[in-house]
Amino acid sequence: MFEKFGEMDNYKEINELAENLFNEGDVDSLRAMAKENGIPDDFVEMYLEGMIPELCDLTTAAVGKLDKEAEELKLKGLMLDWVEYIKGLCMQEVMIAHQVRKQGKNLKGCMAVLLKFSFENRVTVDKEIVKEAKIKASRVDFGVPGMADAKRMIREYYLGGSR
Repeated sequence: MFEKFGEMDNYKEINELAENLFNEGDVDSLRAMAKENGIPDDFVEMYLEGMIPELCDLTTAAVGKLDKEAEELKLKGLMLDWVEYIKGLCMQEVMIAHQVRKQGKNLKGCMAVLLKFSFENRVTVDKEIVKEAKIKASRVDFGVPGMADAKRMIREYYLGGSR
């Protein structure tokens, strides 16, 4: 995912590289680096035009990483909702945004925690519901964490159990 420029540990590294590339006049590389990190094109344009002093802030860098990871993982359905939970937490809590950007922390690992919980906490769906859904199976199991559990697990994954 971070093939050309490598995984940067925080938004300051992104901004430092952006400034160096800008000063060198290497706008193509600056655009490529921003794209690799999920920084929106409009931020790049505003940065290049001097409308903003830095390419990104902490939240933009964290959300950008999440967007790139979700795209690479080809997430769908509820897993996309979980990504939105993480983005919301990044916007509410500076430490979550900081940790999302950290090397070694990734969406794949967080999704794995949520999936494992879902699998381990599945329950058998009442036969009347299965019948009403017109599913022809002798048994249907279903497990998904509620929002509170999902947010708790996300915090634990990214913060290492704190909070």
